[in-house]
Amino acid sequence: MSPESETKVDPLLCTAIEQRCLLRLRYRGKERIVEPHDYGIHNGIVKLFTYQVGGASSEKLPHWQWIVTDRASDVERLDRTFPGGRPTKSGKHHKWDKLFIRVKPADDDTE
Repeated sequence: MSPESETKVDPLLCTAIEQRCLLRLRYRGKERIVEPHDYGIHNGIVKLFTYQVGGASSEKLPHWQWIVTDRASDVERLDRTFPGGRPTKSGKHHKWDKLFIRVKPADDDTE
């Protein structure tokens, strides 16, 4: 079996993306508040692509951040929501080996 087929998709992350809920988590020793945007396998590693809006960071907030999911802990879905996908400067998305789920654009409220 390939590593992709053995990957367990985290339902908490999928639900947060689907419902556009912020997440609180610990990553690299810091508590962070993030908007989860993309979740999948990128360069062979399961990752969450997020927009960090709160918590601790070594960079100025807000900013985009990759999170290697097996290095994140204390992941909690918050009751706060965000509008949805954000435009990028290039207008392009990252190339994923396998994308599990992507947040809908902010103006897409269709079910």
